[in-house]
Amino acid sequence: MASPHPPSDGRQNGVVTPSMFAATIPVGDPEAIVSLLGARDQHLRKICDLIHVDISARDGKLHVRGEEAAVAQATEVLEHLKQIVDRRGSVAPEQVDQTIIRVTGGVSPGEIGVHVIDCPGRQVIPRTPGQRGYIKAMRENDLVFCAGPAGSGKTYLAVAMAVEALKRKQMKKIVLVRPAVEAGERLGYLPGDLQAKLNPYLRPLLDALREMMDYDQIKKYSEQDVIEMVPLAYMRGRTLNEAFIILDEAQNTTVAQMKMFLTRMGLSSKIVVSGDPTQVDLPPHTRSGMADALHRLRDIKGFARVQLSNADIVRHRLVQDVVRAYEEGPKKRK
Repeated sequence: MASPHPPSDGRQNGVVTPSMFAATIPVGDPEAIVSLLGARDQHLRKICDLIHVDISARDGKLHVRGEEAAVAQATEVLEHLKQIVDRRGSVAPEQVDQTIIRVTGGVSPGEIGVHVIDCPGRQVIPRTPGQRGYIKAMRENDLVFCAGPAGSGKTYLAVAMAVEALKRKQMKKIVLVRPAVEAGERLGYLPGDLQAKLNPYLRPLLDALREMMDYDQIKKYSEQDVIEMVPLAYMRGRTLNEAFIILDEAQNTTVAQMKMFLTRMGLSSKIVVSGDPTQVDLPPHTRSGMADALHRLRDIKGFARVQLSNADIVRHRLVQDVVRAYEEGPKKRK
């Protein structure tokens, strides 16, 4: 069992600081510690990043330090993972995710399966309450709009849901769509055939897809048109039945383009639209189709709107600070 140590007196060099608590978890077996921390300490880093504690391993023990509530949560996570290692000899990344969700997110073991996305060979587990709400919305609605900052998992989770639907034969194909809008730069005429010209615009979707499936499987499905990656302009005139359709970077669509895209939806299909309203690359005085649709569709049954925030950013920890700095900058100038 972890043995908590009393907090510091809250003073460092005469300056009052938040009280720091510490706990020690005896592990003993060096091999058990390695299994508990994961390859290259990946489990350790995940616990530290998500619960905001410091963890070190010394003399066959794990030492946890941080604010009282965080130390209590991290200790509970480590104790549970230690039990798994004692029983099975190792712990999987998915088990670490599930344990952190259960301890920090108030999710019971019976509810975890609702939020876990089952992809071939792996499970994708949301890391924040906002991401769990996003997955729930996608499971319960056929038309979902998700707005949020960079790094909050908008595209990644949508692609994971699409792959799961394909795996479970709930859908017959995946269609990944993106507007071919340059982010403030003129790239000129790109070399190569049509696919080579479109590749830079569709690359983010392909990167997400490669996290879920291996290269050979993606190539096979692409050749069979089970997976399509197309620019928004090529969607006109189509009707897509039994398809999971994702529109990424939707803030860069015009009102006419958004109407055209949404009306491609066929029988038994699902559409997920994602974008960051703070990063619009449309010409000046051009209304974003995403902002317009969020207003127009708000009362439609089967439509869900999800708003992610800075708290849902799961990229490098600095991304949250960068987004916050850009949001606060205009306010300070005013």
